[in-house]
Amino acid sequence: MDTSRLSNQIQFILEIDKLKGVLRRSYLLGADRRENSAEHSWHLAMMAMTLVEHSNEPVDIARVIKMTLIHDIVEVDAGDTYCYDTVGWTEKEERERVAADRLFGLLPSDQGLELRTLWEEFESRQTPDAKFATALDRLMPLMHNYHTKGRAWLQNGILRAQVIERNRPIGEGSKKLWEVAEQLINDAVEKGYLLPQ
Repeated sequence: MDTSRLSNQIQFILEIDKLKGVLRRSYLLGADRRENSAEHSWHLAMMAMTLVEHSNEPVDIARVIKMTLIHDIVEVDAGDTYCYDTVGWTEKEERERVAADRLFGLLPSDQGLELRTLWEEFESRQTPDAKFATALDRLMPLMHNYHTKGRAWLQNGILRAQVIERNRPIGEGSKKLWEVAEQLINDAVEKGYLLPQ
């Protein structure tokens, strides 16, 4: 038995436990606290299984689920960059690349390469699997914001145009889910949950 392989795998598993402590800006429904990145990833995996029939193209659901579970692992080192933080986004790519090197490098090389490849595919948003995973990743925070009466949007002075621009990639993965997103955005403005442009 290769004990060093198992040791590396366990080290990785323990290291990614830190994702539970990375807080996002979205508030949980029915709770007075913000969501953490591990909860977000789990929720996306559940969304993938539930909503796969609404993907624009056929997808490999196992690959999509893997992408949703690993897409934010880099936040263990890089932290969560608020999607409307234009300053934070200027260095996000480099911080996350360095984090990916370290975190996926903890695993045995074959597993590290598999996860790193899936992470890079998600980031590039070029394949049907990545486009659908991205659609889910964009839709969930929008739903959180809507169903918490725009709490994070209003706290941060976010405008309708910013939300439209950020979430437009939903349509690349699922036209049906983009229709839902547009309805939520328009209704949020009407109800005062989101500032008009």
